[in-house]
Amino acid sequence: MMDRDDERRSWVLCLDSRFSLYQRIASKHCRLYSLRLGSEDDGLERSLAVSGCEVHCFDPSIRGAHLQDSHMWFHKLSVDWRDPNPSRHKHTNTKKLATILNDFGHRQVDVLKLDMESAEWKILENLILEDVLGSIGLLLVEVHLHWAGFEVGGDEPTVVRYWFSLLRELERAHFLLYHSYSDPTKPHVFLQRNSQNTSSSYILGWVNTHFSPHT
Repeated sequence: MMDRDDERRSWVLCLDSRFSLYQRIASKHCRLYSLRLGSEDDGLERSLAVSGCEVHCFDPSIRGAHLQDSHMWFHKLSVDWRDPNPSRHKHTNTKKLATILNDFGHRQVDVLKLDMESAEWKILENLILEDVLGSIGLLLVEVHLHWAGFEVGGDEPTVVRYWFSLLRELERAHFLLYHSYSDPTKPHVFLQRNSQNTSSSYILGWVNTHFSPHT
């Protein structure tokens, strides 16, 4: 779960006039997607909503979809790395991000925040494979290292290579890492082994240096 103060530092680029997001916020044409699982750390979401941005929070743990205020929507929907099999799951609330973007008619997301409790690795892989990254301006993700993650298999070297391959793909997609924070309150566990030199959770901030917002 993202700490409130360090979350603010992770989205400082939203206030940097050198980046297009600053002008988007000022003109109230920005859009944020927040993918989470029961998280209560919503400082970024509320701040951008107050600024006039269109904010969509996707959380399957909420009681039902509702509009918080004039700019902040909550959706009882889980973002996954695959669409469910319609023959098996006729009434599911799980979709891929590309499917949601298409359903909502959204071509771009200025800020994508991921706090998915170990599902982030497979979701990142899906965003890469389906070429969704070019539609994202700023990516804020909390990564979890205490275990491999959902549907990530193999021995320790294989898992680490998989993680780093995804981060390299972000760089190839013109994303620049501008923020990294290790949470000292989290257990010092790396792939189920105690390790005093690491944290089980990191907040990473990536900016798409080739992002070109549509008007």
